[in-house]
Amino acid sequence: MKNPAEVARGYLTLGKIKTEQTAVRLLLLGMLAGAFIALAGAAATFGNVYVGKVAGAAIFPAGLTMVVLAGSELFTGNCLLIIPLLEREIRLWALLRSWALVYLGNFLGSVLVAGLCSAAGTLDVVRDAVIATAEMKASLPFGAALLRGVLCNFLVCIAVWMSQVGESAAEKFIGLYGPIFVFVLCGFEHSIANMFFIPLGMMLGAPVTAADMVAANLVPATLGNIAGGGIFVGGLYWYLNRK
Repeated sequence: MKNPAEVARGYLTLGKIKTEQTAVRLLLLGMLAGAFIALAGAAATFGNVYVGKVAGAAIFPAGLTMVVLAGSELFTGNCLLIIPLLEREIRLWALLRSWALVYLGNFLGSVLVAGLCSAAGTLDVVRDAVIATAEMKASLPFGAALLRGVLCNFLVCIAVWMSQVGESAAEKFIGLYGPIFVFVLCGFEHSIANMFFIPLGMMLGAPVTAADMVAANLVPATLGNIAGGGIFVGGLYWYLNRK
């Protein structure tokens, strides 16, 4: 088991790897991660409807499990790249480029899965729940969405951090599972998951516009995700484990 200082040092190498990849590679890896999160969100929706919220929360960690073990790039987890930035191992422009490309890739992958689910009719039996979720997320006050985004990515980045503690696939899964279960059960706002839930709701008839989705949810949730993961996890652990 790695200690926190060893995990923090590992991000110095990861930072270079993640920011020096080509734009096409980052986009494709981002699309994979968006698809993984979206598919987990679809399955969690069935869990919520047929069993209850605890079941949905128990299912959703499958998304980050696929992200970590299959290999892809998730914007929210990559907020931990603040560590190599603060250590001056990567430059700000490289970080912002990586974030932008991965975020776009996550969006494309999430919306693609939403479109496929809508076209295939796989979530028609839970249409009311999907529409209600989209409406709720697009009607949150800016401040509430922002703070829920902070709390969400604090837990997501803790999950990613804990997945780096172990070496085996089982250890990584055990490390990431708990924090993701907690964030979903508490109803916090994950910007990438919302790129699936809201567009899918729109496709199934939710009275939500693209402007509603962006202004009322994606903007505040994304800003909160950056603060929760970048500052309160990445920044804090960098400070606690400096040379």
